[in-house]
Amino acid sequence: MQRSTYVRPIGLFPAPAETGEAVFAGLPLAGQPLRFTTVEIAERDGPRVSRRIVTLGEAVERDWGRGTHDAARDLEALTAPRARIAGMSFDRPRIMGIVNVTPDSFSDGGLHDQAEAAIEHGLRLAEEGADILDVGGESTRPGAAYVPVEEELRRVIPVIEGLRARTDALISIDTRKADVMRQAARAGADILNDVSALTHDPNALAVAAESGLPVILMHAQGDPRTMNDNPQYGDVVLDVFDYLEGRILACEAAGIARGKLVVDPGIGFGKHLHHNVAVMASLSLYHALGVPVLLGASRKKLIDHISDVPNPRDRVPGSLAAALVGVAQGMQIIRAHDVAATRQAINVWRASIAGTDKALG
Repeated sequence: MQRSTYVRPIGLFPAPAETGEAVFAGLPLAGQPLRFTTVEIAERDGPRVSRRIVTLGEAVERDWGRGTHDAARDLEALTAPRARIAGMSFDRPRIMGIVNVTPDSFSDGGLHDQAEAAIEHGLRLAEEGADILDVGGESTRPGAAYVPVEEELRRVIPVIEGLRARTDALISIDTRKADVMRQAARAGADILNDVSALTHDPNALAVAAESGLPVILMHAQGDPRTMNDNPQYGDVVLDVFDYLEGRILACEAAGIARGKLVVDPGIGFGKHLHHNVAVMASLSLYHALGVPVLLGASRKKLIDHISDVPNPRDRVPGSLAAALVGVAQGMQIIRAHDVAATRQAINVWRASIAGTDKALG
């Protein structure tokens, strides 16, 4: 599906709760203490895209597009507070800590590929402030090889069971496979996180619906083995939006409520540097989907491309910069390798925009 019109909130600014929201103009962003008075309207007609900045009044008064879009409906989606996911509220940015149980992940492959090492790593991330522990047994880095279901299960199930017995942090399973989703749910996973947005495995949509668990839908163009060979977009920011909106509708049709969904624009997945930075610059657009938005840019190749940092473990400063770009645009979840550093950066940002340390939870 492709829209003709899109609404992106811009010029976001803080509205400290203790001073009273009534003194602030504009609208709240997704129930957060960020507000906006201006939006960018993007109009698409085939390959042509025009963008203009308008006030909120202009956004709802004018008949934008060709009758296929209602700006007022988008503004409602942009402002509505998000539903809790697995009991977790979005009153503040949440951190998802990465637990790779793989020998070949791009940044930490082989460091935690044994169950007990992965469990200890996950517990350490929880102590550092991770709200979610994202357990994955198949690398989806560019060029990564497919991992059979049996091997992926062997890697992740003992880790999920071990974490479930020793921490109250939420656990997500990072997988494209229906059988892994089913077994992970039985082992205690709270969230399904699929980089293919439930498109890789023909049974994934039904299994996700049957599980009743929240689902993270990520945008990716192509398979991990070939996705970065030659990605093509008309307008990457809008194409990603259209894809995610289509997947949300597919989930709803399968019986998964919108209130159980999270979207991820998929930084680095089937995207070159200019695609990635375009998406990063327009992250606030994805709030118009009406669900929480996750940003996963931790230690990724775009940091190397921008700052010449070939070793992923040296990309922590760039990762923190990307995280703050995300929270400044209202991202509800930040996926991170370096949880303690990310939490510290976000806490300083939150206290600074609020003007008080009372904002910290």
